[in-house]
Amino acid sequence: VQLQASGGGLVQAGGSLRLSCAASGRTFSTYAMGWFRQAIGKERELVAVISSGDTTYYDDSVKGRFTISRDNAKNTVYLQMNSLKPEDTADYYCAADRSYGNLRYNGGINYWGKGTLVTVSS
Repeated sequence: VQLQASGGGLVQAGGSLRLSCAASGRTFSTYAMGWFRQAIGKERELVAVISSGDTTYYDDSVKGRFTISRDNAKNTVYLQMNSLKPEDTADYYCAADRSYGNLRYNGGINYWGKGTLVTVSS
């Protein structure tokens, strides 16, 4: 599985962005998908996960502001980010694994895409 993230950019605080992650392969629907982020000087952290059955999980820091969704017909997972804050500034990465648990608990994730940079100005 190859993953290509896009949609990052510069936005003012309170604004919105939608990230997309396009996946290769014909078995996209069987994978759990996740978004992670890494800010400068910090460790990579989980943002949101969506299972193959559309179960979702959000980190508390983004709950109520971010929405993860998937379109299996387009082999794409999305991260809608609203009410952005300067502390959301980071490189955002998408990831895929057949195990929802591996994404949820960061347990040896199989596939990673390159990051897309989100910068939120105050």
